[in-house]
Parts: sequence; C-alpha cells; structure tokens
Amino acid sequence: MGIDGLYADAVRVLSGWRATSDEGELGRQRALELLEDGAVAMTRAHRRGHVTASALVVDHAGRVLLCLHGRLGKWMQLGGHCEAGDTSLAGAALREATEESGIEGLTLDPDPIDVDVHDVRCGPADGLPAEPSVHYDVRFLLRAPSGAREQISDESADLAWFTPDALPSPLASGTVRQIAPALARLA
Repeated sequence: MGIDGLYADAVRVLSGWRATSDEGELGRQRALELLEDGAVAMTRAHRRGHVTASALVVDHAGRVLLCLHGRLGKWMQLGGHCEAGDTSLAGAALREATEESGIEGLTLDPDPIDVDVHDVRCGPADGLPAEPSVHYDVRFLLRAPSGAREQISDESADLAWFTPDALPSPLASGTVRQIAPALARLA
C-alpha cells in the first residue's frame, strides 16, 4: 500500500471526521490544507509540517496512560511519526502506542478523538539535527486490556497511569482536550 495508501487514508479519515471541539475542527481543517501538498505531507521529509498519529490509552477504570517525553520533558499521550509500513493513521497510532507502552492487546477505536497542530523541533529520519517543523497530530483512543502492565521505552523518561482529575505537570499541548471525548466513548 505504501505512503500513497496512508495518504489516502488520512484524507478519508479527516474529510469524514466530526470534530469533538472547536480546536479539533481547526486542526482538522489545517491538516486537510497540509494534505493538499500530496503524500509527502505524511513524512518527515515535508519540512513545512507533517501528519503524525498518537493515541490516548485508557484503562477499564477510566485512567489515562501518559508518558513523560524524554526530549521535551512534558507529559503526553503516546504516538509519533508515521512509517513506510503503516497502512492507516489509526494503525500508526496503535503501532506507536504499543511500541512506547509495551502493552500488547490494545483495542483501537478507529475514529479520531482530536487533531492538534503544534510546533516542534523534529529530526528527519536520516538522523540529521532537528529543525523547526509542525506536527498535525491525529489522536485516537486505545483501550488497555485488563491487567495491562506498561514498560518504559527508550523515548520516554517515565510512563504512568493518571485519573483525569489528578494529571501530572507539565502537560503537552492539547493533552487535556482529548480526555473528555475519549472517556465519553467508554460510556
């Protein structure tokens, strides 16, 4: 399928998604504008910005799993860059969350819960120094299986479960905004 299939999936998902907030709708519109540049907008090679995929992992008790990003020093959902083998945005989010949490058996909700656009310093895949860029992050809900045990990956300084009323600090952009729509889907 390759990058063209991933690109087609991103256009389809974002064209049909009904945003869960005004900020999410603005993010959706901006991401669709970026995708007018073609499939390259799915890759780090597109230095103006690129689509990324992340996931808020929620357990049966309504706790959220957040990682303390090693380079940024902020708590956030799991996720990151799409890769050549990804066939869908939701699949990319699931892959990233599984890699970063060490939790097998996560259950994916394929309908996004948020789209957040934020500035980053992002290194290209070839390992060159990080440059200013923009992430158009499409966020999904993942349900953790009962008894899930997380394992910290190389990308995180810490990984922990939090209740929505006791979140850690500092939080990354848009982290809180995705919690309510995620929990609403659990009801």
